[in-house]
Amino acid sequence: MTSTRHQARVAGVLYLLLGLTAPIGLLYVPGKLIVSGNATATTDNIRGSAALVRIGIASELIHQIVFIFLVLALYRLLKPVSETNAWQMAVLALVSVPIVFVNVLNEIAALMLAGNADFLSVFEKSRLNALAYLFLRLHSQGIAVASIFWGLWLFPFGKLVIRSGFIPRVLGVLLLIAGVGDFADGFAALTLPQYAPVVSRFAMPLSLGELPIIFWLLIRGAKTPAPTDDLRRSGLATKSPR
Repeated sequence: MTSTRHQARVAGVLYLLLGLTAPIGLLYVPGKLIVSGNATATTDNIRGSAALVRIGIASELIHQIVFIFLVLALYRLLKPVSETNAWQMAVLALVSVPIVFVNVLNEIAALMLAGNADFLSVFEKSRLNALAYLFLRLHSQGIAVASIFWGLWLFPFGKLVIRSGFIPRVLGVLLLIAGVGDFADGFAALTLPQYAPVVSRFAMPLSLGELPIIFWLLIRGAKTPAPTDDLRRSGLATKSPR
């Protein structure tokens, strides 16, 4: 029981750290920089807030590193429930990590274009502004790609929680709901941009379904797991015939 509870609380600490760092780079910084449809104002914001841009970049790199360790912690915790579903959860989650890492290059490009480097003096300022705005918008689209996988990994995660017996089933249901919200938000942003604001308005409350399990893992941990069907079959298979 101690081991299971300890693993759950380690996952809870990592989950909380992820929840505190991720919004800085994903929501706060873009919200401060991007002026929709206005390349000049957006680039002026970048020029005047270079430190903020770098804080956003650091936030994205840090929270993805934390995410890797979170997924590994959850895999160790939930693997006894179903190794197949645990692998699915881990793979779908970790696919998003290289996407976010590479996507940071778009922010770096926007920061460079908004700077006063000598080698950029051959370009007109209006072109530099347009390119900086383009790269910042590409960064937003890259986050939408990653958010599809941030939704998909919650489906096997939620299924594992429901089947676990040592975490309340309702938290698994909420994870499934959050997965629908994250997936719909990212998918609409990429394929149905004209409807993306409407979809986002409905998807955001659904995405909040991921929050309760953070505090449950952190505060309550987990009790001794009940034997699952997979474990029972495994146990039967290892018994010697009489």
